[in-house]
Amino acid sequence: MKKLLFLGIFLSTLSMHSQSVSSPSGFIKFDFSLSADGKPTYQVSYKNKPIVKTSSLGIKLKEGGDLTAGFTIDSVGRGATVDTYWTPVLGEQSTIRNNYNELTIALKQKSSDRNLNIIFRIFNEGIAFRYDFPKQSKLNYFIISDEVSEFHLTGNHKAFWLPGDFDSQEYAYTESKLSEINTDKIDLNNGIGLKSIAGKYIVQSPIMMKSADNVYLNIFEAAVVNYPIMHLDLVPNEFKFTSHLVPNALGNKAYLQTPCVSPWRTIMISSDARDIVGSKMILNLNEPSKIEDTSWIKPMKYVGVWWEMHVGKSTWDYAGSQNAQNTESKELIASGKHGATTANTKRYIDFAAKHGFDGVLVEGWNVGWEDWFGNWKEEVFDFTTPYPDFDLEEVNTYAKSKGIKMIMHHETSGSVANYERHLDRALELMKKYGYPAAKSGYVGRIIPRGEFHDGQTMVNHFNAVARRFADYKMMVNSHESSRPTGYSRTYPNYIAAEAARGNEFNAWSNGNPPSHETILPFTRLLGGPMDYTPGIFEVKMNIYDKTKTAQVHTTLAKQLALYVTMYSPLQMAADLPENYEKYPDAFQFIKDVAVDWQDSKYIEAEPGDYLTVARKDKKSENWFLGAITDENARDTQINLDFLTPNKKYKATIYQDGKDADWKINPKSYMIKTIQVTSKSKINLHLAQGGGAAISFQPIN
Repeated sequence: MKKLLFLGIFLSTLSMHSQSVSSPSGFIKFDFSLSADGKPTYQVSYKNKPIVKTSSLGIKLKEGGDLTAGFTIDSVGRGATVDTYWTPVLGEQSTIRNNYNELTIALKQKSSDRNLNIIFRIFNEGIAFRYDFPKQSKLNYFIISDEVSEFHLTGNHKAFWLPGDFDSQEYAYTESKLSEINTDKIDLNNGIGLKSIAGKYIVQSPIMMKSADNVYLNIFEAAVVNYPIMHLDLVPNEFKFTSHLVPNALGNKAYLQTPCVSPWRTIMISSDARDIVGSKMILNLNEPSKIEDTSWIKPMKYVGVWWEMHVGKSTWDYAGSQNAQNTESKELIASGKHGATTANTKRYIDFAAKHGFDGVLVEGWNVGWEDWFGNWKEEVFDFTTPYPDFDLEEVNTYAKSKGIKMIMHHETSGSVANYERHLDRALELMKKYGYPAAKSGYVGRIIPRGEFHDGQTMVNHFNAVARRFADYKMMVNSHESSRPTGYSRTYPNYIAAEAARGNEFNAWSNGNPPSHETILPFTRLLGGPMDYTPGIFEVKMNIYDKTKTAQVHTTLAKQLALYVTMYSPLQMAADLPENYEKYPDAFQFIKDVAVDWQDSKYIEAEPGDYLTVARKDKKSENWFLGAITDENARDTQINLDFLTPNKKYKATIYQDGKDADWKINPKSYMIKTIQVTSKSKINLHLAQGGGAAISFQPIN
């Protein structure tokens, strides 16, 4: 009897030290346990294969001891399986399923009499966990010095990674084995103006990986609110990542007060790459919309006074210096090169109205561009004073007469303190003239000085700006911000962001390799829409200046396909109006393609190689398909079983010409129209760096 009692106590103690939970599908199994010294650890398996080996969890505090060991399990909470649907305001589909099992481990650290909860959610495509700091007498205000969440992987996986730069994500991805990650090998002659790489073996999240036995993995985070961005420290030969939080100017990571929570740490896992690229796990881990009336949040397709500055046809500044550091003269002297003039803007408005676009962006409209970058200057722009050749009232009156919305531009030059002081006045100006949205920019070193783009201070700023825009019923599209982690679910007026290497780098740097757009949907876009600014038809920059060698590293047809493969409810036709007028047949696809979707189907997917996506317009029965490849040509057959059965469709196919090649002949394309049904199949040939775009319209 004593032996049975002892065995019962032993088993009870053992069960309190370890807990397991599986995904609704049963494919993913998550195991939690405490080590002998009370250290929280976890393991993950997929289809009975180990994916994450024993990995530690915990938080280091600046004062009063760490929350990393010496724990006992106080209680275990198992929630019922969650299986619900919600409706995004804008999105890739009209309803999103949220399906997971949850486990909450309440930990007690006896030495400090402190409590720490860790919440785990197991989805069909991955796992997520976060730290929950309950209200308690022994932990009120506190400073995090480090987070030590580990991700100990089982093999030397292929990885697509960016260096751990606290100020920029605007790098091209490097593809290598985990053991070969080394930021010293990065080509720094890449057009990035501000670089803050933190270390040799530090990479950014999300990081996309593929194992030797064809399991796809992705480490990321969700719902980063009042917390710094998580980068990852790698021990290369152990294949072990540890969270690396971005510090503030004092070297601290986060200032918090209980009760509070950390962001979610996520690991996506699947043997099918389509499960990763199509996952809504990051959005599901964010809070529902806090905006009750969302009727004013609208998708937009726009053109703008922007690309002409990047290709050197005009300038942002009135004086026409384009060097951004013209400090010698304080007097504004017109050069005739300024792009944001009243007359030029009206030309874009006319073009937008003629071709059915919603809006026009104008950069360089406001004073300050003569001396705005590189000197850590605080008082740069006031966001309200136009240059003498830009008449705000005349432009906006003209736009309204044509049914066009103007999109405001707020470049901060990284001087966040200055922007926050002027923000309400800037928003009042937008309200006065009826601007529905603004594009913000954060080029350069941050002020408050010493802060990074990815630190807690800046994360709070980006989120606060979205909330303040919401107060005015306005949308915001941030560039050079920290990369999104699903906050657009909570504030859907945060309509898009850049936060990655965009199309403009093709205009004046070594550009974006052909594989770039096949990787971004597996990484950056998991956290929210990207304003990539596709649609460049004149891909070689020597048409503007014969001495230029820069070019877009795609075919023209691939630029069309990007409107489908790179999701955003805010899409720009980025090239010059006159360039579109040269190719009206190809331009028709940009005019037709939707930007807000009822449904999306990821048909083919392989990170770094190819992607094929079909999407259904939210407001009609039209479908659109985009297929892209990397530097290798590709032949593929597409099954059209996503179309509505027993319906006929007119399929207009925009594809690479037979002699197309992104380097040699990028503008070679052909267009054909055929009749199809859901039983049809279409054969596509994608050139090197190429793509195809198809519109499907029902035949009545």
